[in-house]
Amino acid sequence: MANSQKLKAGLIGAGHIGCFHTRHLSQHQDWDCQGIFDTDSDRVQQVAKEFGVPVAQDPQALIKSSDALFITCPTKFHYSYAKSAIEAGKHVFIEKPISVTLEEGEELVTLAEKQGVNIQVGHVERFNPALAALDDVALEPRFIEAHRLVSFVPRGIDNPVVHENMIHDIDIILSLVKSPVTDIQANGLAVISDLADIANARLTFENGCVANVTASRISLNPMRKMRIFQHEHYITIDFQKGSTEMYALKSPGSDMTGDRIIPMEGSEKAIVYSNRELPQLDAMYAEQAAFASSIKLQQVPVVSGRDGLEALRIAEQINQQLLGQ
Repeated sequence: MANSQKLKAGLIGAGHIGCFHTRHLSQHQDWDCQGIFDTDSDRVQQVAKEFGVPVAQDPQALIKSSDALFITCPTKFHYSYAKSAIEAGKHVFIEKPISVTLEEGEELVTLAEKQGVNIQVGHVERFNPALAALDDVALEPRFIEAHRLVSFVPRGIDNPVVHENMIHDIDIILSLVKSPVTDIQANGLAVISDLADIANARLTFENGCVANVTASRISLNPMRKMRIFQHEHYITIDFQKGSTEMYALKSPGSDMTGDRIIPMEGSEKAIVYSNRELPQLDAMYAEQAAFASSIKLQQVPVVSGRDGLEALRIAEQINQQLLGQ
């Protein structure tokens, strides 16, 4: 397949996230949207009309006419649609979490590997410009602290906050640390729903790194921040406001390029502060472009099915501790 050739995309799910994906696909240089399907006929007609894409009446026909299926419907339907597409030899993009259960996710990943097709999981924060600003930085975290606090909305209430919100930071942290999790300590509470609405987890990794992760969906002041501590570096990322700041301890003769040099009394070393320049990109557009590239170049996606499965595995372990409290 020529790299310049557009891929054919089918989309299942015209809800909140599906609407965003449809908008981006309808304008994307790598994708030609073949149609969108949803069981809510009024909603799908509205979304299709807004972005000028066809309405699909039959999901199986949509799968057949597409190179890849974007699955943005509620999580409980991910498995069935993804399995149908993979069995038809189609690539699949699945919004996070990959599936309801680990067993479903493992089956999908194994089936995709057997069929030779790609699964990319929709952990869109991996493509956030604030994180991409660190692409040229050697990251070897020793301690990470993450806060993801959002205001309450009924959407997503069927999932615990760990699967709906915290899983974004779990995925990012796993991609940064690149070491197995050896211990999890978690606490949480159901406040206004039947499932955990606020949760905290302490993850310990085999290489000694520790991550403290907090998520809430009942916050008055939304926040999506992560702080990374490593040898001679402190980095703070604000995913919501779009800023990345780094403090690096530098020795004389090393590169002192930065926005400010902070001398250390009694030491030849200095702290170099940098407000990192963020790349000009739209996270979802970049996410869809990465998926297309993985298909055309026959490469493993940036956020692979295995990545999504591991994030779900850790989220499940955290949630099981919360249910046992």
